[in-house]
Amino acid sequence: MRSNHLRSFVLVAALGASVMSASAFAQQGGARPSQTATVPAPPNANPAAFALAEYRIGPEDVLDISVWKNEDLTRTVVVRPDGRISLPLLNDLQAANLTPLELRDVLQRGYSRYVNEAEVSVIIKEIHSLKVSVVGMVRLPGRYELRSQATVLEALALAGGLSEFAKRDQITVFRHDGQKWQRLGFDYSNVLNRGAEENFILRPGDIVVVP
Repeated sequence: MRSNHLRSFVLVAALGASVMSASAFAQQGGARPSQTATVPAPPNANPAAFALAEYRIGPEDVLDISVWKNEDLTRTVVVRPDGRISLPLLNDLQAANLTPLELRDVLQRGYSRYVNEAEVSVIIKEIHSLKVSVVGMVRLPGRYELRSQATVLEALALAGGLSEFAKRDQITVFRHDGQKWQRLGFDYSNVLNRGAEENFILRPGDIVVVP
């Protein structure tokens, strides 16, 4: 009996810490990065859960694009719903699904036709494309806009945690790969008992369903 009480206390404490961490994680503002082609990371982010180089630009993100010594080509742009941006000389370009470094290379090649030794920088000023939905047997179902990447466990914490009758071993994440929907299983109990390696990072547009 004592062992069961101890286990319950540990699980409640772990969930409580996760809720506080995720709430701070979601409310963290998007401060301007200090390096070229980077995105803001909250100070309490787990490096394993926040892969700086892997962030991919999405619709509604705000980008600062500058060409060294050429103010006429420097712009702050918002990625359109179709994933494209409009820039002088280059017109419409695909930005969504590229990393900041990949977009910088595309712009540098494009501007090199007009500017000698074009030096381009891409900074993500604001992140608005990290939206995920959590539905089903959670306390606060809804759609959440994140300021940085989040794991499934953090998204569940943002939704207030699982309700009493949730089937924690049958949680499913629906993800659209551009052509079809994928189903990714998530076992809540396994993550708590076996470690964070099964607590994968969500992508923009993911839907977490808790039966």
